[in-house]
Amino acid sequence: MATPMLRWCCPGRRWIFAGIGGGSRHGRGVPTGSTSSGKRGQSSVAQQPLITAQKPRKGEREWAAVVGLEIHAQIASNSKLFSGSQVDFAAPPNSLVSFFDASLPGTLPVLNRRCVEVAVMTGLALDCHINRKSLFDRKHYFYADLPAGYQITQQRLPIAVNGSLAYSVCVGKRWSQMVTRTVGVKQIQLEQDSGKSLHDNLRSQTLIDLNRAEGQLRVDANISVHHPGEPLGVRTEVKNLNSARFLAKAIDYEIQRQISELENGGKILNETRSFDYKLGCTVPMRDKEGKQDYRFMPEPNLPPLLLYDSGSLATGADPQQVIDIDQLRERLPELPRVTREKLVRQYGMLPEHSFALLNEVGLLEFFQNVIKETRAEPKKVTSWVLNTFLGFLKQQNLAVSESPVTPSALAELLDLLDRKAISSSAAKQVFEELWKSKGKTPAQMVAEKKLELMQDAEALEQLCRSVLEAHPQVVTDVKKGNPRAINKLIGLVRRATLGRADPTVIKEVLERQLSS
Repeated sequence: MATPMLRWCCPGRRWIFAGIGGGSRHGRGVPTGSTSSGKRGQSSVAQQPLITAQKPRKGEREWAAVVGLEIHAQIASNSKLFSGSQVDFAAPPNSLVSFFDASLPGTLPVLNRRCVEVAVMTGLALDCHINRKSLFDRKHYFYADLPAGYQITQQRLPIAVNGSLAYSVCVGKRWSQMVTRTVGVKQIQLEQDSGKSLHDNLRSQTLIDLNRAEGQLRVDANISVHHPGEPLGVRTEVKNLNSARFLAKAIDYEIQRQISELENGGKILNETRSFDYKLGCTVPMRDKEGKQDYRFMPEPNLPPLLLYDSGSLATGADPQQVIDIDQLRERLPELPRVTREKLVRQYGMLPEHSFALLNEVGLLEFFQNVIKETRAEPKKVTSWVLNTFLGFLKQQNLAVSESPVTPSALAELLDLLDRKAISSSAAKQVFEELWKSKGKTPAQMVAEKKLELMQDAEALEQLCRSVLEAHPQVVTDVKKGNPRAINKLIGLVRRATLGRADPTVIKEVLERQLSS
């Protein structure tokens, strides 16, 4: 109860596609690299055109879908939005409930400063206009987990409005096939969370936990379909989606369900639905034909929330008593979009590689630490981190923080490779050993397994000559122009050197001897 929540809403976003045989076919790109503030707050609604998977056949009409998202995110604070009660996800039921949370008569809300700061920073990150004055309202409705009979929210004048979020969508099978799109953010508002209802079907009873209701994130999706150029269709609301995967599945299913219903002569009801993740479909919860009157009214126990900037802040004002928007702007961490642009510009990496580094928690920091400690080229570091290192992590289902290979160890290994002390195949062998065992450095492993590249040019010359003499038929094939024959000779020399000779150097020696 009174858990701090941010709620941000965006205007509906439009998808265009063709109806096929009573259903629909549409292409949905995979969103990547969306900027995330890492805050827990409330919600946003988005509108985005989708690329049509195929053109409608003759006589068929296109369909357009409009999807708006209302995103509820819990703020990362130590106490609740309007009381001093602690926020702890694992706490026993009703163990973190103040008199205000229980709605005892005479108790008053006290606004949490941390929650206001997070709301402002979220608004700044989403390029919103921050209202210098915002208001709190009461939203009245009766439910067992809302003992006051109303919820404190910001319906009329929220803390932030008119923002936007740019993100990239992969429109093909390759990372390079990405386009950038923008979604509008209608408003961000602070909102009190309700309690949690625990339904015991065996005993036919419902228990109430006033600690808090929600997880860190949930989304309500408002979905409708219509023919382009015609009025918008009747929308349905799919409630309480708690993962991006379920959100995508629920939207896809609901769009196709509505198209199928309309093409078969039915009609769409203005109703609330839920997503059954086991069946992969949405199911009705309740209709909205009789629209509920929430009887919004100003919250009488909370004054207007006033914010300041460096230009409006009075000289000598107590910084503990006011919130300075400009100071919060300075505290904003670097946004992912900016970080990706820096990576591309500074290290010359492909844009898709910058996405990959940021999409895995801790991977960017690992990469940067390797860069600091190695003399290898950034492109070489990028390749090893995204291909070899990340590949091993995924095979073992490990997080970056759980990796047995440290940035220092990988940096040392890349230094050995960079100064041609070992071959690429030997480097991969050493990496596998680093993954399996701890306590030894790459240099120690190279010495123990005798993986150093041959430095004796004369000995390599002699080995190459011996291989040529022992395989005259292969030599003949090379001279006849068979491109594979030279690779066979290189392999034979590498086998004779136990993999300790650089294939490039071997090829140069062989070609010189064959031409002489």
